Amino acid sequence: MDVTEIIGLLAATLTTAAYVPQVFKAWKNKSTKDISWAMYFVMFVGVMLWLYYGMAIGSLPVVLANAVTGILIVFVIILKSKYR
Repeated sequence: MDVTEIIGLLAATLTTAAYVPQVFKAWKNKSTKDISWAMYFVMFVGVMLWLYYGMAIGSLPVVLANAVTGILIVFVIILKSKYR
């Protein structure tokens, strides 16, 4: 694994981890009133396109980051639906 791949994995970890506090807060407080449906929908579509792109170019950091981010976004959407 070269330095560029390591930087990619680090960047993927950090940007994906940025979603964890939002998911945790929504789950803990059972409140998602300040979360925008539109933002999460657009973000989910973008993440799925990045996931496809990562698979197309065979980039492990892009695939992992976007697969995990997609799961976190789906979790927030589920919480938003549940805690209306």
